Amino acid sequence: MKKTLILLAMVIALVILPFFINHGGEYGGSDGEAETLIQATAPHYKPWFQPLYEPASGEIESLLFTLQGSIGAAVIFYILGYYRGKRGEHAGD
Repeated sequence: MKKTLILLAMVIALVILPFFINHGGEYGGSDGEAETLIQATAPHYKPWFQPLYEPASGEIESLLFTLQGSIGAAVIFYILGYYRGKRGEHAGD
């Protein structure tokens, strides 16, 4: 019981703490940071290829990114569950 309460308090702290740290900070993705660094390091650099599909807005891009992550997580947990079920099946023999 005590361990559960400590873990719950830690989770709550992890959720609330970012609101107070770096309050005026700006959120930026790693793609933008990489592009800025490349432009500063090699201003004449040209990308090797262009994206196959460019989403119409940032919201659609976020949706597709979330969907991709959800599908990946579903595949990983399906495989883990499948092998765990197989292991339990052999243990019952």
